[in-house]
Amino acid sequence: MEATSPIVDRSAALQERNRNVRFVLLAILVANWVVAVAKLVFGLLAHSASVTADGLHSFIDGGSNVLGLVAMGVASQPADADHPYGHGKFEALASLGIGAMIGVGMLELGRMALDSLVHDKHPTVTVTMAAVMVFTLVINLVVTRVERHYGEKYKSALLLADAKHTLSDVFVSLAVLVSIGLVALGFPRADGLIALGVMVFVAWVAYGIVRQAVGILSDTARLDPLQVSQHTLAVSGVRSCRDVRSRGMEESVYVDLKIEVDPQLTTAQAHEVADQVEETLHGAYPQVVDVVVHVEPSRPR
Repeated sequence: MEATSPIVDRSAALQERNRNVRFVLLAILVANWVVAVAKLVFGLLAHSASVTADGLHSFIDGGSNVLGLVAMGVASQPADADHPYGHGKFEALASLGIGAMIGVGMLELGRMALDSLVHDKHPTVTVTMAAVMVFTLVINLVVTRVERHYGEKYKSALLLADAKHTLSDVFVSLAVLVSIGLVALGFPRADGLIALGVMVFVAWVAYGIVRQAVGILSDTARLDPLQVSQHTLAVSGVRSCRDVRSRGMEESVYVDLKIEVDPQLTTAQAHEVADQVEETLHGAYPQVVDVVVHVEPSRPR
């Protein structure tokens, strides 16, 4: 019976994971655009800045899903000569793009809110509009929970980032419902004021997503060097461990480190120790896809 390589197993698992992430994104795309169309239609008909802005925000949600699907198509490609570490960072680039799209939506929210306040526009509030907002709020809550669940399950930075984006829609919808109530009670300027408040919240969401994506793209350390050293030193034959480095995405981490062994060991014996270190770290950290061990002879202390 032929033994299956652990590297092949991990590659197949990664391919399956990327297919699942793309399926989730496609389902979320449909839900987001249903919500966006409903909000935009009723917001424009009622001349409500906050509802229309909320619709634009939902439309951007759908656009970010399209961006994510394209990025995942690239990220799922196996490593090649030009990208020996794979294409996983394209997923982080998509997350960065989502943050940028939120920023664009934030500017639009601010423009519409100020226009509403300066020109003292009075939106028309109806029971149907309120019902549509409640309906879209429920959809957004379901979408957020589903997307966060699968983001954690597949350790996908893209799904988690998009879940945060969709969660921002939940708070936006709540704020818009409050503004609808205040307008109905005789406070028309609440429409513009609530839209301004939403803009600040969306800006905070964008900052969090961009910070996460930048952390991945700038090779922020993924593992605690001290813990990695402790696991390594537990391997028989390792006398010291230093220069531990890690990088990559949450679900695909690359590690390299230096170990010192008995200088009397043969090359084959030293490589066996290195292989044991690799196996130990793969067992301790399932997210690790590659370990590079530099073997050196121990020096007199």
